Amino acid sequence: MAQASATFHEDTSDLRPETMERHRAIVSLMEELEAVDWYDQRIDATSDEELREVLRHNRDEEKEHAAMTLEWLRRHDPELDRELRRYLFTDGPILDDHGHDHDHEEGDAAPGGSVRGDGSLGIGGLSGRQI
Repeated sequence: MAQASATFHEDTSDLRPETMERHRAIVSLMEELEAVDWYDQRIDATSDEELREVLRHNRDEEKEHAAMTLEWLRRHDPELDRELRRYLFTDGPILDDHGHDHDHEEGDAAPGGSVRGDGSLGIGGLSGRQI
């Protein structure tokens, strides 16, 4: 079978069908978002108000397509679902004052390990000291 997407980084015969389907959705999402950007630029550049309204309508259709594709991805990727639920439609800051995501505040457990009060993971360094 011919490789249908130049963006596959591995031989498609080595990929699971689920990986290939997610790839199709990701590429489609990228294309929809790129189209939104192109329409935004055209909206800014045109001096014709009627054309501007047509372009706005077209841009918003692309946003709908992007949202639908993102929802498909969320339904087929449990980790993406978890991250989207953590970040989307929230009002607080995305990052804390130290540039960390809001789930990794000092003293909280980090994914796959615990955080000490000093912010380190409590992992020994090469010198034998805790870092």
